Amino acid sequence: MFRFFENLVDPFCDYRETDNPPRRLLPFLMDYARPFRAVFVWSVALKILVASFEIALIWYMGRLVDLLSSATPQEVVRTHWPEFAAAGFAVLILRTIVSGIDVALLHNTILPNFGTLIRWRAHRHVLRQPVGWFENDFAGRIANRIMQTPPAAGDAVFQVFDAVAFAVTTLIGSVAMLSGADPRLVLPLLVWIALYLALMRWTIRRAGPASTASSDARSAITGRVVDSYANIHSVKMFAHHDREIAYAGEAIRHARTTFIKEMRIVTRMDVALTFLNGGLILSVTALALWLWYHGEASVGTVAASTALVLRLNNMTYWIMWAMTNLVQSLGVVAEGMETIAQPVGLTDAPGAPALAFRSGQVEIQNLSHHYGRGAGGLDNLSLAIRPGERIGLVGRSGSGKTTLVKLLLRFYDPEGGRILIDGQDITLVRQDSLRRRIGMVQQDSSLLHRSVRDNILYGRPEASEAEMVEAARRAEAHDFILDLRDPEGHAGYDAQVGERGVKLSGGQRQRVALARVILKDAPILILDEATSALDSEVEAAIQDTLYGVMKGKTVIAIAHRLSTIAQMDRIVVLDEGRVAEDGTHAELLARRGLYARFWDRQSGGFIGTEEEALTQT
Repeated sequence: MFRFFENLVDPFCDYRETDNPPRRLLPFLMDYARPFRAVFVWSVALKILVASFEIALIWYMGRLVDLLSSATPQEVVRTHWPEFAAAGFAVLILRTIVSGIDVALLHNTILPNFGTLIRWRAHRHVLRQPVGWFENDFAGRIANRIMQTPPAAGDAVFQVFDAVAFAVTTLIGSVAMLSGADPRLVLPLLVWIALYLALMRWTIRRAGPASTASSDARSAITGRVVDSYANIHSVKMFAHHDREIAYAGEAIRHARTTFIKEMRIVTRMDVALTFLNGGLILSVTALALWLWYHGEASVGTVAASTALVLRLNNMTYWIMWAMTNLVQSLGVVAEGMETIAQPVGLTDAPGAPALAFRSGQVEIQNLSHHYGRGAGGLDNLSLAIRPGERIGLVGRSGSGKTTLVKLLLRFYDPEGGRILIDGQDITLVRQDSLRRRIGMVQQDSSLLHRSVRDNILYGRPEASEAEMVEAARRAEAHDFILDLRDPEGHAGYDAQVGERGVKLSGGQRQRVALARVILKDAPILILDEATSALDSEVEAAIQDTLYGVMKGKTVIAIAHRLSTIAQMDRIVVLDEGRVAEDGTHAELLARRGLYARFWDRQSGGFIGTEEEALTQT
């Protein structure tokens, strides 16, 4: 039975992805709710039936009182036993079946699947965002919104069907029942409904913004805390334990303040509701007794009316809390939409083809990119790289080397100019096809929090075990990998490397990252200080491997240690976002220009970037 309801909606069903999801709350939720439309209709219908049963029970209690007082017990039983049997069957069997299906739809169909669907689709949408989008936010805050928005949306839907539909049906049924007994009994109920709706409106208008502010404050805490944990080495190294406590404490205190404001609204609402319910109980019961006293209402009417308002009294607290929770949940969803509903900032052109790779010729034409600041980055850079050519890229910090690499990988679209690979503008081909043709080893090689095997196979998941091990051997990583052990007992290639690879040394991370790129075997290779974390002995061994990997590939190698790129076919020196010098190592030394000054000033093979940067300013 459970599986039937659990599988009514597949949260992983196919859907049409959009680069611009709805930015308003209701269309946002409606877009995700499309697969649930039939389930929602049935849920509303069943909730109406459940509420109708509750009202019918109260009405029948009044009828039962009147029947019992109309004759002797024997006569009542003899005359009405079929009715009593039918009522018992309805209460025991029909009510149970309707309520069971209603609960199953809510708890086994909607709640598990609606939140899962939102989390799944939101994660897919966020992963499509460009690198620059992630660089402008805390990873912890993004993850927190992905995690807290789906359950909040599920809770909102639950409250709508469990509370709102039930409440509306109950109120309509109450009006109908009292008017059937005596229309005058409806008057205090109508006044109470008007005041109750006014109180609810007052609560919602204040609870919504307060809940959004409170949710935003909690996300800020998560962002700050995760930032501290993710950079725990820096925290410990600089002995800034107290500073991080204060940094998080500021956000925690702010969250407490926002939550206090939210709870003040709840307390005022609760006190006002208690007063309103007391007035309802007193007025309806007193009026029913007055009508009975004057012979215009039966004892059953008094009993049913009193039972009804007591039922409403209990229900209204639940409904008000449900409505408050609904608004709070919608506030959390609205806050999560700030991340989940953002348009994808860098998209493929409509109908963009895959990159048709032929030889690996790279042409950079009048390329400019300043990250929207008007300065820094690249400024009208032009550069041609022949197929299979190996070039070294050199320059002071801020000269545009990293920007060039990011544009080549299409992490950003250039503000001016273009990049061609084999004559194709990279902004007009599919991003995934472009990046599959490029392998890159970065200076800071962060790894996935998975096994060594998973990290190496990330380069080419379909590779065999033998190919994976051979890549590790070529990267001088196989031997140390075999000695790895993690706290869970995994060893060798199955050992977990920790978040961003923290369980490995810098050199070990670098070699695993290099093995990953070797396994990928992409025809265009980017090396960004690829051996900077290695000791001299390992670097010497790796250099031979790297030159072997470079054969037949178009290579761009960024280096501050100039000795590592001296054997490149060509060296390009960038300065202030432009090509300042271009030539072989020997030609540039003979020219006695910027490259020669870098070479002369090196100590241990590094460019004096700090000194040069100070000179530049």
